[in-house]
Amino acid sequence: MHRLIRHGLMFGGLFEVSAPALVDRYNRALAHLIGKRTALDSFHIDLSGFSPEVGDEFGDMDYLNPGGCNRQIILLSTQQRHAPLLEMKFSTTQDILRAFIAANEAQLFTLTARDAVAGELQNSVFGVPDPARLLDIRSVTVEADTTTGIVRDAEELDRLVTRFREEEDAWWDDVLVARMIGLAQTTGDVSRAPVRFESPVYQQDDFWTAHHGGVYIFRSVEQPAVVANAPFRAPGVEVLDLADRHLIATFLRANGLVQPIVEGRGQAAAGILREKLDHLVIDALGAMGELPDQVDDRALRRAMQRHGAALPAEVHSLGAMLAWAEGRGDWPHIDSGNAAYFHTLRAAPGPLRDLVNMLLAELAPQDFRQLHICHKPLFYDRYRRASEPWKEWVAARLARDYAADRGGVWAHLYASDVARPMPKVAARVKGPWG
Repeated sequence: MHRLIRHGLMFGGLFEVSAPALVDRYNRALAHLIGKRTALDSFHIDLSGFSPEVGDEFGDMDYLNPGGCNRQIILLSTQQRHAPLLEMKFSTTQDILRAFIAANEAQLFTLTARDAVAGELQNSVFGVPDPARLLDIRSVTVEADTTTGIVRDAEELDRLVTRFREEEDAWWDDVLVARMIGLAQTTGDVSRAPVRFESPVYQQDDFWTAHHGGVYIFRSVEQPAVVANAPFRAPGVEVLDLADRHLIATFLRANGLVQPIVEGRGQAAAGILREKLDHLVIDALGAMGELPDQVDDRALRRAMQRHGAALPAEVHSLGAMLAWAEGRGDWPHIDSGNAAYFHTLRAAPGPLRDLVNMLLAELAPQDFRQLHICHKPLFYDRYRRASEPWKEWVAARLARDYAADRGGVWAHLYASDVARPMPKVAARVKGPWG
């Protein structure tokens, strides 16, 4: 993975922990949560406080997430909100943590100046040995406190202050007054500067999980369904096999979850299609063992011409769409039986946009840039198992065409608000919504 790390495509943007005070706070939080300490004097942590270096030291990349359902967190700074989330098990975890930090920024800024904040994302289940148990997940609550329990003590002090004000003879209760003074020495004046986290319940209606080979759950749509790599039986919900392209295409269209990735002829549409075509060609030539030794666009064109007849069907279909976008051909009929079908779609605007783009990336993994942007766990898995030439080409192209302008590329590919009229990308009608 060294190429990805070198280009800032993996482990980029992590929060550095090198100051002795921060290392000590992290160790106190580790001891509080899992009873261990790290011997490292410098490492990096992600949004949740997970460190790949510490995970490597412990020989356990799940040291903060045993069981994979209730992720533990260590916050040393509010600046962690800018870091990515590594070793993701649920697609909603990143948004929940960033929302928690944003809602409690002032309190966290004050508390992390003296101590680490440690806690847990408490799910509504403790484990998912059976995939049907995933449907029992309905909400997540963030429970957090400092390692010395300042938030807990502040809540107790707040209760005692209320009691002191309301009870008629509280002035004469020496035990009550002494307890209040003792707590105030650590918490400060909670009446003027409350130490309390806003910990709302985060609903989990729609999400992806890495458990059981990867499962997508859609419950807030008009026609709910579960999409799974390893289908299972669940009462009251339709479970779709990820390999059934026709059924998934029908589900996405019936719920208005997708739109064409290009919205008409022109240079912008042609640019998107040309880039995707390059990615598919690189992926195909890599699988054939025919990628040029040097990462060079001209060499790629020559290899594409030399092996054109052996390139997969999706390359030729996408090439026909590119010809239409450039005014050189007719609109090609592409339905869900065509290998290029899911390459022609993106998520429609709305709250499920990122989840749908993640599903589309898994359905069309040959576009490695889309996979890296929308489904990093699957991208890293494919990257680990790929050939060295493929890794070289993919890392170089991502560094050139994505890392230099991440926001611009994302907006270019996925941020359109309205799909303008264009020839229809057809789905074969099949299944319970046919």
